[in-house]
Amino acid sequence: MKRNPRKLKWTKAFRKAAGKEMVVDSTLQFAARRNVPVRYNRDHVATTLKAMQRVSEIRAKRERVFYKNRMAGNKERERAADRKLVAENEHLLPKMRFSERMAAEEMEQEPLVEDIEQEVPPKKLKKKQKTKQRLLVSGGTEEMDVD
Repeated sequence: MKRNPRKLKWTKAFRKAAGKEMVVDSTLQFAARRNVPVRYNRDHVATTLKAMQRVSEIRAKRERVFYKNRMAGNKERERAADRKLVAENEHLLPKMRFSERMAAEEMEQEPLVEDIEQEVPPKKLKKKQKTKQRLLVSGGTEEMDVD
């Protein structure tokens, strides 16, 4: 059965048409097939392989940037959708106790006042030397200092 590839979500044509993949990029031209026979040359093959690795690095970097830009507003959208879901289904949530509700309201209404505390000099603590005992094969024990 024939189908339009731009309507099938798993095809490259759909992903490019929907803006999910890069369409215009100079690194994509390197992947195009070239049906031109070239005589084997060891140096030419080595430079080609190096160029292929470099092009794949550049493409991967550009794809990461493209993906980050595409996903930039997702957190706000998801948060808004979550808030809407909670607002619509508030009757399913457990009821908040009166004391909890009052505490929440007080936290919202209280102006932010920072308490200035005086720095207390730290007390000198006596550190005990930790010792660890290790059983020796000969049957005795050996004590070691552990920092």
